Amino acid sequence: MVHLGRRIRIDRFDITNREACRKHITAARPDYLFHLAAAASVGKSFSMAETTIRVNTLGSYHIFDAVRDKKWLKKLVFVSTSDVYGSVKAKDLPLKPESPIHPSSPYAQSKAAAELIAQVYISRYRLPIVIVRAFNHTGPRQGPDFVISAFSQKIAAAERSRGKAVIKVGNLAAKRDISDVRDIVRGYRMLAEQGRIGRIYHLCSGKAFSIGRLLNKLLDLSDKAINVQQDKSLYRTIDIPVLRGSFRATQQEIGWKPEIELQTTLEDTLNFWRRRAE
Repeated sequence: MVHLGRRIRIDRFDITNREACRKHITAARPDYLFHLAAAASVGKSFSMAETTIRVNTLGSYHIFDAVRDKKWLKKLVFVSTSDVYGSVKAKDLPLKPESPIHPSSPYAQSKAAAELIAQVYISRYRLPIVIVRAFNHTGPRQGPDFVISAFSQKIAAAERSRGKAVIKVGNLAAKRDISDVRDIVRGYRMLAEQGRIGRIYHLCSGKAFSIGRLLNKLLDLSDKAINVQQDKSLYRTIDIPVLRGSFRATQQEIGWKPEIELQTTLEDTLNFWRRRAE
């Protein structure tokens, strides 16, 4: 697996600082701008609501405003989230871009608000924005704040432990539409090149698996006997029972569809954490 390493330049700045956004983006003069900067943890957003909203909503406003009059910008891909849909009934699945939204966490609320701001900049300033509601995705190098990486990190650590191994987990009943991050990133690029300004797109697998089933698939990849214990303290204040999207419209319009099998994603993620544990 090739890592970008020193092949790219990284500039760090605070997107809640309006002048910093304008300065750094203007200096970079990107043809395509991919806006993924965010406080991205749904779970942490309940205890960090103000920070989440400031970063995700105010920060997005600053980024949109920094390029509203820049003729060199060909496309801005704003990455939102499937969490804006909130809890939905089984009859309303799979979710489509036109499905109604009911954001139930500070994270989802902040992203929904940013989407509304984006729509204003599209209509008022003709800013070339496409909005992507990315469903859950994972893969090597994802941090342990997210469920598949968290499980993989714990399993990798358990494999190196002596004696009995125990990992603690939260709610295993929730079902999520999980894709490989490499498929998702390919979708971002395709949408930058082909996406229609003002449209909302889905990037997802179209399948939903319970968190418990995903955990069992990871455990099956290990020879270590690992005892799983549920810990109520790891449950979220509000947890959406199921999210499953449709990528049909995205496929019809730009030709994107997921290509990497879930088993490959899980194996690659677990092996990444195994290497980290060495």
